[in-house]
Amino acid sequence: MVKIVRDKKDLKTGIEIIQDKSKELFKKNSEIKKIFEGCLWAEGPVFLKDENLIVWSDIPFNRMLYFDISNGKTGVFRNPSYFSNGNSVDLNGNQITAEHGRRAISHTNKNGEIKIIVDKFEGKRLNSPNDLVCKSDGTIWFTDPQYGIKTNYEGYQSESEIGFNGVYMIDNNKNLNLLTKEIDGPNGIAFSPDEKTLYVTDTETTGNIFSYKVSENKIFDKQVFATPRPGKPDGIKVDEYGNVFSSAWDGVQIFTPEGDLMAKIQIAEQRTANLCFGGNDFNKLFITSDKSLYTIEMNVKGNQN
Repeated sequence: MVKIVRDKKDLKTGIEIIQDKSKELFKKNSEIKKIFEGCLWAEGPVFLKDENLIVWSDIPFNRMLYFDISNGKTGVFRNPSYFSNGNSVDLNGNQITAEHGRRAISHTNKNGEIKIIVDKFEGKRLNSPNDLVCKSDGTIWFTDPQYGIKTNYEGYQSESEIGFNGVYMIDNNKNLNLLTKEIDGPNGIAFSPDEKTLYVTDTETTGNIFSYKVSENKIFDKQVFATPRPGKPDGIKVDEYGNVFSSAWDGVQIFTPEGDLMAKIQIAEQRTANLCFGGNDFNKLFITSDKSLYTIEMNVKGNQN
């Protein structure tokens, strides 16, 4: 991606309440805390419940880092990481990862063994899988833009073999199904709590969050859900009430299930990339923003994906 530097006067930290009802999302003493600084481009956080860890990607440095919630320690989780980007978990709590380097979706078991689930569509290599989510039926849904093959910064520069940017679903037989190729830069991906709606962000032309209706693991009825500004949306997550938490240049923007902006969690860094819910009650929000990892305790819960 092209790095655009914002003026320091535009960098703010704090909670911005836009709709009064959004106050219910935050605890009275909610505070944005920086956990770690030192990434080149922080991305793809996930909560590994069994280990009580937050693991996230530092893409250009080709590594994953961890934050141990139990003792507050941070360190290197995996190096090299195959230029990992997004991370999630399967139904058994095992880590699943979108890799730029191997242009693949991989699975890590409890012994730390890493295996590729898919890396080709119709015999052609994927572009550079970006972000992913596991549905309650065990299927894995992911986005596949070309950010990891455009240069050597986040992967290995190469031409696209497929020739388009897609959104896919891996079924329980590990078959890869193309859902759509109509989004210019598909990036973040998440489900509504009832899994009847799929959200996908476009980090290219439109800068929209799109919503799709879901039926029998197919998507239809594409709509513009929201348009985060400034910048464009990247990673997204959804809380227990269906509110959509989207990364943006100024931090995390929170939208109602109807797509109305409720509040912002402002982060004083150049760009916020992604986020996840974690902790014992899944009410702690962890945010990867530019060079750092942040956290804020919320008054709502998110799901593990």
